[in-house]
Amino acid sequence: MPDLTQQIRRFAKQQSFRLFDSQSWSTKLGGFAAAASVRTWMSTLRYRAIFHDPTVDPVRTDFRGPVIGIFWHEYLTVLFYLRGNTNTAILTSRHRDANWLSEAARYMGFETIRGSTNRGGSQALLEMMRNHRDKNLGIACDGPRGPRREMAAGPIYLSSKLQIPLVTYGIGFDRPWRMKTWDSFAIARPFSRARLVVGQRIQVPADADRTTIEAYRRQVQQQLNELTEEAESWAHSGQ
Repeated sequence: MPDLTQQIRRFAKQQSFRLFDSQSWSTKLGGFAAAASVRTWMSTLRYRAIFHDPTVDPVRTDFRGPVIGIFWHEYLTVLFYLRGNTNTAILTSRHRDANWLSEAARYMGFETIRGSTNRGGSQALLEMMRNHRDKNLGIACDGPRGPRREMAAGPIYLSSKLQIPLVTYGIGFDRPWRMKTWDSFAIARPFSRARLVVGQRIQVPADADRTTIEAYRRQVQQQLNELTEEAESWAHSGQ
């Protein structure tokens, strides 16, 4: 008769998970630590925001959604901290390095969809269509590998196929520290200013072809850069 350990391992395999998986536990602990760090650090900031259309904000009672919120990768900690538990899923990379981010997102009150703006996008789209059509979606639209502040076509394609509007989030810190990464990831100074300038809905036509998608990509990228620069200037000025 098989011993108890063998029975437990067989049951775990049947249920599509592995007990005693050190990688899984390290990922969970890493995600928890990351979420706790974000909460503690970002809670010290002083936030102000301008919405061109307040009804795009999922925390409001008059919110009209769902929406696809897009922002630059370097500022993802702001929305990570401010907009958890708002029926929002975050698109994260399928690479193993993003496992900790998915765990951290879960602790912060988000669901995750594994894919990216350029790889795994078709699988992410299928999952959205099947299981998440009523949810908001958050996308760092130059992630996960850049180039910095150059928008991939994935969010435009999602907006067209799902018929969910895009909303641009321009974000800025007052003189942040910058990491030596592809996105010059921004780390806000404790107790400094954080500013958001949020655009109106942009709906991509359902019948958009490649030419139309590229035209919208350029338009949305320009708007997002303008709002980001406005938010950064506002944060720096202290006005």
